Amino acid sequence: MSLLFRDDAYLKSCTATVLAAEDGRVTLDRTVFYPTGGGQPGDSGWLRWDGGETPIAEARKGDGPDSVVHIAEDGSPLPAPGTAVEAEIDWDRRHRHMRMHTAMHLLCSIVEGDVTGGQVGAAKSRLDFNVPAGALDKEAIGAELNRLVGAALPVAPRWITDEELASRPELVRTMSVKPPSGAGKVRLLLIGPESDPADLQPCGGTHVANTSEIGALKIGKIENKGRQNRRVNILLDDA
Repeated sequence: MSLLFRDDAYLKSCTATVLAAEDGRVTLDRTVFYPTGGGQPGDSGWLRWDGGETPIAEARKGDGPDSVVHIAEDGSPLPAPGTAVEAEIDWDRRHRHMRMHTAMHLLCSIVEGDVTGGQVGAAKSRLDFNVPAGALDKEAIGAELNRLVGAALPVAPRWITDEELASRPELVRTMSVKPPSGAGKVRLLLIGPESDPADLQPCGGTHVANTSEIGALKIGKIENKGRQNRRVNILLDDA
């Protein structure tokens, strides 16, 4: 399966052929739908074909490494295998996820401490950090976060080999989830110039092309979630 969102997160739709369709699940030969993973929700949207349409509630990872399953809303008609369809994502929802996911990388660059969890949302997102109580200054974090947004830093994927990643353990900030390896290469997200990046770490999600596209952000509650676990909530200011 061709995962078109890997090369172009701004693709809103594509033509595709149905490989399988049963029990409310549709598999295509190519897709723009990002599947749930890495803390980012799967895309929703629509599949349209000659004489039919079905709303897709969520995209999830399939059994293979590059497999995406499109979950139709309950009771929706399914296109038959071999049918040519147009796959279209809910772009407003996806773009908010892109803005938020990039903002979370900026937040990660500001807060020192390993990441213990996180969740991307369309209006509100969170990152959990392994830091002591009282170590985080809400106002200072918010000011620096919006400074990086306003700096209009370029955002782009980079690839390194499994061996390179193994030799640079500092690139991996997450404690609970390790980047997939074994395929020979790992996708990184670079924010800022290569000579002096604001953030560089493994990520397979979708992102905006420039931090200015994120827009103004607000820091919500900073919550204590354990002896050394602090949850930082961020919100899009136009949500």
